[in-house]
Amino acid sequence: MMASTTISGTGSGGAEVPKILWNETQYRFETEDKKAYIEYVMRDNGKVMDIVHTFVPSSKRGLGLASHLCVAAFNHAKSHSLSVIPTCSYVSDTFLPKNPTWNSLLYSEDLKSNI
Repeated sequence: MMASTTISGTGSGGAEVPKILWNETQYRFETEDKKAYIEYVMRDNGKVMDIVHTFVPSSKRGLGLASHLCVAAFNHAKSHSLSVIPTCSYVSDTFLPKNPTWNSLLYSEDLKSNI
């Protein structure tokens, strides 16, 4: 039995949704083979998830893995009432413009007077 929590969608019909695992000790979400991952840093006493890096090896690019990793991270943030800082350029420049419904989770300094 694995120590990490499995976070994935249900594949209905089309392409199979890859299984994304939460590796809590290394602060990342990753594919089962650990080759593609999204890393984060917790800030503001554990209330804010700062997504700092997304990596997909060239052999796995074009499969939508980066997007699946982002969805896993944002679903985790939502279910744990966390705000998100999209430091990673993939998240801020590619994922969020294509998936604006997640913008409601973004951290805003206006929401809190001090961090």
